[in-house]
Amino acid sequence: MSEAPEQVDAVVGAPAAGLPSAPGNVKTSELREIVKHLLRNRAAVVGIVIIGVFILASLLAPVLTTHSPTDTSLANRLQPAGSGHLLGTDELGRDLFSRILYGGRISLTIGIISVLIGAVIGIPIGALSGYYGGKLDMITQRFIDIMIAFPGILLAIVVVTVLGVGVQNVMIATGIASVPIYARLVRGSVLSVKEQSYIAAARAAGLRDFAIIFKHVLPNCLAPIIVQSTFQIATSILWAAGLGFLGLGAQAPTPEWGAILSNGRAYIRTAHHLTTFPGIAILLMVLGFNLVGDGLRDALDPKTR
Repeated sequence: MSEAPEQVDAVVGAPAAGLPSAPGNVKTSELREIVKHLLRNRAAVVGIVIIGVFILASLLAPVLTTHSPTDTSLANRLQPAGSGHLLGTDELGRDLFSRILYGGRISLTIGIISVLIGAVIGIPIGALSGYYGGKLDMITQRFIDIMIAFPGILLAIVVVTVLGVGVQNVMIATGIASVPIYARLVRGSVLSVKEQSYIAAARAAGLRDFAIIFKHVLPNCLAPIIVQSTFQIATSILWAAGLGFLGLGAQAPTPEWGAILSNGRAYIRTAHHLTTFPGIAILLMVLGFNLVGDGLRDALDPKTR
């Protein structure tokens, strides 16, 4: 009889089968194995390098650039790449290289902040819905179904239209558009995890529901959340570029990749560099996060290791 409490405690702290433990419980050897598996994935390494280059270039933009991203010079407008400007100039004579580097800051910020907004709102909704079920689950999932019925970019356009244009509102809009993705993902994970024996043991030990959810259920749902967040950053960058292209994002003279593309489309035949280089930047950034997401999905799955 004296061993029963110890056995209950051991079961309560046990991770769900086939899922990674919470960060505080992950063994160093397991973390090393995950990192090794990720680094053995050549595509993931390429993605890490791409993201790292963009982050460094964006942070070091004041050092790497010799021209202001907002200074105009009509005498030097529509200059091709290499003519005193590494990537040429735009329709107002602004240095395109500087605008792309500084625009990278905005795109990365939008991607990260919007994912945080979506996760902070969507994860608790999905966790409570999946854990309690019943009427709460039915009501929240019908609301999520309504949100999912709208394509993400369309939902973001609706939110921006209501809130107004601007970078901050783009972050909020893309974050809200991400909420149903996290809510549905976490709900599915919670439905699986809550059936594990150690969750039943936690209830038998008298732990409150919120303690069970946040200490034992959600930590064992981290793997899919991390992978989805990586993919969602790429998606949010695309949405932000789309909003900027439509004139609903960052406003002039703020350098933002979607807005640069929109301004350059009128000169696509005479000065294609105005659309080529920011388009390549968007492509590479999104590709980098997608490659890393694929690598993390494999590395965090014990079956593939």
